[in-house]
Amino acid sequence: MARLRAPGGCPWDREQTFDSIKPFTLEETYEVLEAIDNRDWDELTGELGDLLLQVLFYAEMAQEENKFSIDEVLDRLSQKLVDRHPHVFGDVKAETSSDVRRNWEALKAQEKEKQKEKEEKKRLLSGEGKGAKKEDETPPESVLAGVSGAMPALLEAHKLSSRAAHVGFDWPDVNGLFEKLQEETVELQEHLKEFPAPGPQPQGRGIAGSGRQAIPQELRDRLEEEVGDLFFVLVNIARYLSLDPESALKKTNRKFKRRFQWMEEQLRASGRGPQQATMDELESLWQAAKQWEKNRE
Repeated sequence: MARLRAPGGCPWDREQTFDSIKPFTLEETYEVLEAIDNRDWDELTGELGDLLLQVLFYAEMAQEENKFSIDEVLDRLSQKLVDRHPHVFGDVKAETSSDVRRNWEALKAQEKEKQKEKEEKKRLLSGEGKGAKKEDETPPESVLAGVSGAMPALLEAHKLSSRAAHVGFDWPDVNGLFEKLQEETVELQEHLKEFPAPGPQPQGRGIAGSGRQAIPQELRDRLEEEVGDLFFVLVNIARYLSLDPESALKKTNRKFKRRFQWMEEQLRASGRGPQQATMDELESLWQAAKQWEKNRE
């Protein structure tokens, strides 16, 4: 990577910045996840290398700007692993994964407190502390601090609700979640009564979005909010069941893709495509696709 970024190296690599390679980092992460889901170990070997390349890329650019090096990245990671596993590297006892998690959260809180003290000391030394509030007057950090808004929405919702649940803000049982799901569904249905006649209709065939119905922006905003509430409850149901909502939806996406492509194959045999089939025929093929997939299991 140093050679690629050096004078006489690769023009493309030399042009990249921290911001320009962010999309590639996200793309490579999803490709790693897909290889794992497919249990494609040969592919995973390559994808993990591609993801590691992103780390090396950032570290090399940082070293060029005298910010930090790959050695510092690895040293900090190594130290974090030791510090957060005192039940392995120290004399703390942790018999279960729940014990480990409690220790982990306590250690993270301690690390944040130390970081605050470090920043406060730096501020005082620089003369910025004069006239500032005393430490005990500083508002405590939110339990939701650190949950990035840049992550995928499903993952962000899962992390936010997990943090809130960790301090007791949670449903007492899963039945409460299903009641909430019903409540949110009813609220959405109530808003739909204001939908312009003849009401919500399926998008017309042709260019995607070409048949989009015109509705008042205020109503669209309320519908978007209610649909978002439904998603949030579903994410919480997944969390309550110790399931990853992102993985669950990914699997459903792939299942839909397999079944729909099987339907296309059946229609192609008669020289047609989905556009030439009736809704009744498509529904019949969909049920057949489900049976086909069931027979494969």
